[in-house]
Amino acid sequence: MYLSKLTTCAAAMLISTALVAQTQVKEDFVPSSKNQPGQEYPMVNSQGYARFRVIAPEADSVKVTLGLGGQGGTRLEKQPDGSWIGTTSGPMDEGFHYYHLIVDGATFNDPGTINYYGSRRWESGIEIPATDQDFYALKNVPHGNVQQVLFHSPSTGTERRAFVYTPAGYGKTDKRYPVLYLQHGWGEDETAWSNQGHANLIMDNLIAEGKIDPFIIVMTYGMTNDVRMGGARRFDAKDFETVLVDELVPFIDANFNTIADRDHRAMAGLSMGGMETKLITMRRPEVFGYYGLMSGGTYSPDDLKGSGVKKVFVSCGAKENPDGVNASVKALKEAGYDATSYVSPGTAHEFLTWRRSLKEMAPLLFKK
Repeated sequence: MYLSKLTTCAAAMLISTALVAQTQVKEDFVPSSKNQPGQEYPMVNSQGYARFRVIAPEADSVKVTLGLGGQGGTRLEKQPDGSWIGTTSGPMDEGFHYYHLIVDGATFNDPGTINYYGSRRWESGIEIPATDQDFYALKNVPHGNVQQVLFHSPSTGTERRAFVYTPAGYGKTDKRYPVLYLQHGWGEDETAWSNQGHANLIMDNLIAEGKIDPFIIVMTYGMTNDVRMGGARRFDAKDFETVLVDELVPFIDANFNTIADRDHRAMAGLSMGGMETKLITMRRPEVFGYYGLMSGGTYSPDDLKGSGVKKVFVSCGAKENPDGVNASVKALKEAGYDATSYVSPGTAHEFLTWRRSLKEMAPLLFKK
């Protein structure tokens, strides 16, 4: 019986390899939308393959940390003109991906792309066009504003930064708005949701389509990046809780036209930002009325006892933990909580999952 299973598996692997070998890579490559102005490479095609070209005539080895070749990524081949060219061994997931170059063992960013803060450093970025990319596209609609604000933090003795999205029309009247505090993941910072996540464009489009009432989004650094790999279980977010709840929230309420109560205040986050959201909302339920976890764990009914939470949103990619997310929300509903789950089709722990999650969550917030 065991030998039969091995034989079956071996046959399946041979068939799979043959199918891959027969796959024709379409030569309809175009520059990635994340390229520097005027740069041709990296390129992507309609199947989701990525192709790279790097000028390094003196190098002995060039590879890209993006691809299906395991930890080795995509190895580039040297060309007669001194350039190095290579294509991923298979199609990538749709959406945004970080990567960098390794040239003779040293790490470099690709000069062809815009840089994005991730993995505790500025990384290169590439975009594999998504079939549903219209919801975060830059369109001819009224646009809100993303502005930098600086605030003093007595608890840390520092001046800190946040980015605040205000919807189109903000400030033209004395209208006041609900607020979503939206957190990034480990290795990222307060620029992530605007730059990688396109949160402002998602909001602009949803508002223009009449799918949501306008609200403010506040994005600040979650103090996550001192946590080393394997240390997440010991992370309690208490220092960040003080900065967020006791310092930033009062600053935002004092300087923006907010509705300053828990029923008009939400907190959500992706990955470690979701972990922070869970910890802080459980400890400070009087501050936030709406909770959102995106690839950042789940709530149990016991977690929410006495919270008075108005809405819970929990999401992940289909390649992550969809069963756990759906089971969690099922248990919350059975316990009487207003909860919604969402699973992003075909994605893993990546920004398309979280872009889609924001699109699904936003219409559920601040319902009258």
